[in-house]
Amino acid sequence: MKSLKLVFIPAAFAALSMTMSTTAMADGADLYKSKTCWSCHGKDAKSPIMKAYPKLAGQNADYAYNQMVDIKSGKRNNGQAAAMKGVMGLVNEAEIREIANWLESLK
Repeated sequence: MKSLKLVFIPAAFAALSMTMSTTAMADGADLYKSKTCWSCHGKDAKSPIMKAYPKLAGQNADYAYNQMVDIKSGKRNNGQAAAMKGVMGLVNEAEIREIANWLESLK
């Protein structure tokens, strides 16, 4: 029975670790929707509510990531950055990367 416990416990720990790592972060599409990006940039990332807001679908991931990081840090504070600053407080850099990668994947 001891050997069974030794096998079971690491297997259970491994399964728990895999579950935690896969559920720890939503994918870019889910983050885009749950962090209210869609409310200004459109549910499809192509239909912003105002002409001044950019269409994000198909945007280069590194460019989008850098823009969001700069807005979050305050390095970029022109244009609509003030409106974005509050929203950027809802995401960390890993989530920003997920959103940026998802945006790039759109046509």
